[in-house]
Amino acid sequence: MTAFSVRRLRALLRKEWLQVKRDPMTLRLIVALPVMQLLIFGYAINSNPHDLPTGVLMAQPSTYERTIVAALRNSGYYRIRLLSSEREAEEDIAQGNLLFVVNVPPGFDRSVDRGEAPAILIDTDGTDPTAIGYATAALGGLTGVLARDLPPVRRAAATAAPAGPPFRFVVHTRYNPEQLTVLNVVPGLICVVLMMSTLMLTTLAITRERERGTMENLLAMPVRPIEVMLAKIAPYVGIGYLQVLIILLVAVGLLHLPIHGSIVLLFAVLGLFIASNLALGITYSTLAANQMQAQQMAQFTMLPFMLLSGFAFPFQGMPRWARIVGEIMPTTHAMRIVRGLLLKGNGMADILPDLWPIALFTGCTVAIAVRFYRETLD
Repeated sequence: MTAFSVRRLRALLRKEWLQVKRDPMTLRLIVALPVMQLLIFGYAINSNPHDLPTGVLMAQPSTYERTIVAALRNSGYYRIRLLSSEREAEEDIAQGNLLFVVNVPPGFDRSVDRGEAPAILIDTDGTDPTAIGYATAALGGLTGVLARDLPPVRRAAATAAPAGPPFRFVVHTRYNPEQLTVLNVVPGLICVVLMMSTLMLTTLAITRERERGTMENLLAMPVRPIEVMLAKIAPYVGIGYLQVLIILLVAVGLLHLPIHGSIVLLFAVLGLFIASNLALGITYSTLAANQMQAQQMAQFTMLPFMLLSGFAFPFQGMPRWARIVGEIMPTTHAMRIVRGLLLKGNGMADILPDLWPIALFTGCTVAIAVRFYRETLD
């Protein structure tokens, strides 16, 4: 063995640096990944969400009702929208468009003036207990907002003998009355597990063939790019379904996850979601020059897919720009569909608004993969 040489070490370092410089894609991803993490955790993540979509049903709008609506809006937790009917409220809360429905009963003003302390019913979407927790707790501080609007006689009586607030909120948590976190996490976990496993598996599909030298045989065959894509995707669809079956069996058997919707519809939707992730993985595989690049692309995607989809943090608590980015991701829509099917018993009409974005994403990624599929080794 020869003695240690600084000159040889310097030559080897120069060689390694030149090799790194020849892979600019890896350098970009290395820089972009921490920047993306800082932006997401610094600006998009919020465990105390505000401005939550809220519908209000008022039989007889009056001063008291307007005061209560203004108080809800001024609390910062509620983004108010007036509803025209009970049917509209049911559809919107089932589809996840509303997290709260405030129902002011008929004759509310008269009951307040008589000192009967009427109740305002608030239906909440309990499929994500974290999203509604702080907003529900804030209701207790709003029951005194009518003090200045009460008639002089009622105000004097309330001042002399304060028996209680002029009205009360009654919260009815739907779909998850006990607000169990497991009922929110497990349906989301189905989508996350499928996303991570199927994306990682197919991301290496074409780059592996290229690096092993078997791509030449594939290119010599009389096959079209779309045929190669479908052949690469098909085996992993079965693997994805096997994972879904295992998760559901464990969740139902051990965690007592309820299934209120159609299993057939659930598996059909998850099949489309699996296809969207496989198509994205194939797209990365066609764009990447080697397996390392493909893996980095997949990792760069999985983090925002998890954090901006509503799995780990409330979707409605994120700023508008983050929600727009989240709406592009198929994981966001798949989570809404799975939670709706399992916990709400939603049907095809309820899940359709979240179904077509997954189909559109799948079609676009397949088109990109076919467009950039190289039929030569150059």
